[in-house]
Amino acid sequence: MSRLWRFGQTVLGIIFRHPIVGTSIIPILPDNRIVLVRRSDTGEWSLPGGIVDWGEDIPTAARRELAEETGLELVEFRRLVGVYSAPSRDPRMHSIAVLLAVDAQGTMQIQDSLEIIDVQAFAPTALPEGKLAHDHQRQLQDYFDGLTRIA
Repeated sequence: MSRLWRFGQTVLGIIFRHPIVGTSIIPILPDNRIVLVRRSDTGEWSLPGGIVDWGEDIPTAARRELAEETGLELVEFRRLVGVYSAPSRDPRMHSIAVLLAVDAQGTMQIQDSLEIIDVQAFAPTALPEGKLAHDHQRQLQDYFDGLTRIA
C-alpha cells in the first residue's frame, strides 16, 4: 500500500507542481488595430489566450483560443514574440505563456461569455490606459520593440 501511495503522490506532484503551458495572442486586424479582450474575473483588458489542451499543439491552441474569446479567425502567424515563464506573471498559477503575433480577420464576437465580457480593437497608439492583466503590458511592449524575449 505504501508503494501505491508514493506512486499517487508522485503523480499528483507531476500534475500540480508543474507550470501550465498556454498561449497569448496579439491579433492584428487588416487595418493594423490590435484586438484585446476584457476579462470577466478582474475586469482588466488582456490579450486573448489560454491553456493548451491535452493533445493540442501551440498553433492549434492559439487558433482555438482566438476564436473562443474574440470570434476571429487566425489567418497567419506573423512571429513568435516570446516565452514568458516568471512564476509571478499570473496570480492564479505558475503558467508559461508562448506569445504569438498573428494576422486575424472576421467579425468580433465573444464566444466564451463566462471568461470574456468585452472584445474591442484598438489602434496601437490608443490601447487602454492602466494595467493590463498578467504581464501583457510587457508582452505588448516587447512586440512593439521588435524583441523576441525569453523571460
